[in-house]
Amino acid sequence: MDHSGHGMNMDLPPFTLGRGLELSADPFFLIGCLVALALYGWGVVRLVRRGDKWPVGRTISFVVGVLTILLVMCTKLNDYGMVMFSVHMVQHMIISMLSPILILMGAPITLALRALPVAARGSKGPREWLLWILQSRYMRIITHPAFTIPLFIASLYALYFTPLFDTLMGSKVGHIGMMVHFLAVGLVFFWPIMGVDPGPHRPGYIMRMLELFAGMPFHAFFGIALMMASEPMVGTYKNPPSSLGIDALADQTAAGGIAWAFSEVPSVLVLLALLFQWYRSEQRQARRTDRAADRDGDKELEAYNAYLASLAARGR
Repeated sequence: MDHSGHGMNMDLPPFTLGRGLELSADPFFLIGCLVALALYGWGVVRLVRRGDKWPVGRTISFVVGVLTILLVMCTKLNDYGMVMFSVHMVQHMIISMLSPILILMGAPITLALRALPVAARGSKGPREWLLWILQSRYMRIITHPAFTIPLFIASLYALYFTPLFDTLMGSKVGHIGMMVHFLAVGLVFFWPIMGVDPGPHRPGYIMRMLELFAGMPFHAFFGIALMMASEPMVGTYKNPPSSLGIDALADQTAAGGIAWAFSEVPSVLVLLALLFQWYRSEQRQARRTDRAADRDGDKELEAYNAYLASLAARGR
């Protein structure tokens, strides 16, 4: 397959991390990421100017999440990913799992709902349209586990083990569309699990953990399948340029190892985030209970003591 249509040099030198991190901006992702950072920054500044607080940790998480997209799409990692399965797999794992988690921890929807002005009565502005989208039937469907988990799995098996991957890699538009798809799938899969932003589905913490672990093993199985294959399975990477000095099967084995190992990273990150959220939720509930007890003079305890006293009196 000819990759020259993507505007990259077929005679890439052997891959090193230094070469992979050289700048090679994809205009679509560069502009998209800069716009995302600008909008998020506008929201934070708007809140601060009116005296509201916005957690610094959320801002850092969102910015780092967007930077991870720039890292894999606006450097020569993107060029090497066109001809090296292992580098492409790094791109896929980061943009479909690490980037979405970090972006969602930044709570961009919550920020938008707080920063966007309320429209005049009888009209709809950006904030009202955003609320309408969040409450729509379409959003309830695409964020439901019955949809997100199969989609998360199909993005691996139905893409790489069919001719669809080679077709998408045959054009620049197809490649960009595939990467956008990876990012979108990651966002809709982890959105209800993270539970930071409001959404149609807000399952309990146990259910969120079950949803997380329902999808992750399939990444491991996918990686193992690539590692155990006795021949190259993806046409795009069957004949790497000789200038790279790599063996296609060895490169595929490396790609499988990356997919298998990376499946653990989001599991740990999300699990830690969920446990922290759960702990903070219990703490808030305990404080509400204490405040309620202070307001009513702990009437529930007094009533219980009176009940015990009445039992003792009858016993006499």
